Amino acid sequence: MKPNNLTARILAVLKFPVYLAQIFTGAKSFSANPVIGNRVLNVMGLHVFRTVLAAAVTRFRFLCLRNFIGPGQRAAFHRDGYILVKNYLPDEEFTALNTEIRSLKGEVRECVQGDTLTHRILLTDKVLSALPACRRLLSSAGFGKLLKYAASRNSSPIYYVQSIKSNVVDGAPDPQRTLHSDTFHSTMKAWLFLDDVSDRNGPFTYVSGSQRLTLKRLLWEYRNSVKGSTLENSYAARGSLRVTDDDLGEMGLEQPTVFKVPANTLVIANTNGFHRRGAATEASNRLEIWAYSRTNPFNPVPGFDLSLYKKLSHFAIERYLARKDKIAAKNGSVASWHLVDENALHVMPDTDKDKIENQTARAVPEAA
Repeated sequence: MKPNNLTARILAVLKFPVYLAQIFTGAKSFSANPVIGNRVLNVMGLHVFRTVLAAAVTRFRFLCLRNFIGPGQRAAFHRDGYILVKNYLPDEEFTALNTEIRSLKGEVRECVQGDTLTHRILLTDKVLSALPACRRLLSSAGFGKLLKYAASRNSSPIYYVQSIKSNVVDGAPDPQRTLHSDTFHSTMKAWLFLDDVSDRNGPFTYVSGSQRLTLKRLLWEYRNSVKGSTLENSYAARGSLRVTDDDLGEMGLEQPTVFKVPANTLVIANTNGFHRRGAATEASNRLEIWAYSRTNPFNPVPGFDLSLYKKLSHFAIERYLARKDKIAAKNGSVASWHLVDENALHVMPDTDKDKIENQTARAVPEAA
């Protein structure tokens, strides 16, 4: 046996307790975890067991937080998988927010996926100190409770200013344009659109009711889990399963709802349901306040909204990204989410000059 093979086997044995423990976390990758991706275990129902148990625990957390939103919105969210509110902010507040964000400069990070660039600025306390209208929005009780309920988690989501620039670089089609589920359990993502959204700039798209754990959905999950790490799509093998039109028909689901909406529309979605980024018809930009929240799906405690936890989350994100930068620099490349010019959020690339190579090697799953 070659020494490197022996080392790999020893490491695999040493890591086995970690792989085993990850069964009761949000770990989702069939290809990265040989227990979660084990064909025999999934034939016996491991993935389905995790999916059902996570749904039951999440339902308990929803029950604990049921007073966070009204009965109408609560019913719509559990029926459709999303909440849609047009004209969310009063005109004066939206104008102030829009003006602030469109002049914002800061630490911009970029992700390249196919022919699409995603730019983000993390909304830390330091950044928000110069954005009073944005701070009012994110600290408002009504806004926070909507997002917390949808996340089944009583702690503030992670907020970004996000700009999605479609059809602006050479590359394969954006993988986020394929209908998919982010993971095996309920998660929350939200968008307050600062631009009008249409076919021009790639509308968010969601299959209404696809977050519900029906028998047909479970059978679909089971079939995919048996294939697990051998799934052809690399995102699917990492636990973000892709769905076809035929699959939707077999599960009795509707055709996707396309959110062509005016600016100042708030959309909050359970991204365990099937969704995608709509194809843009031209080189275009979509600017938004974006939020996400994800927790251990097997933790029944909704949590506490502590400012210290938020600060620690921001610190952890920044340290993680800095570490990825250092690793990539040592390899002579850039990280999947890499630093770019502070003006990049608002500047459209020159599509005739700014050609970016090797996009697929730098793409990451689940950019919104």
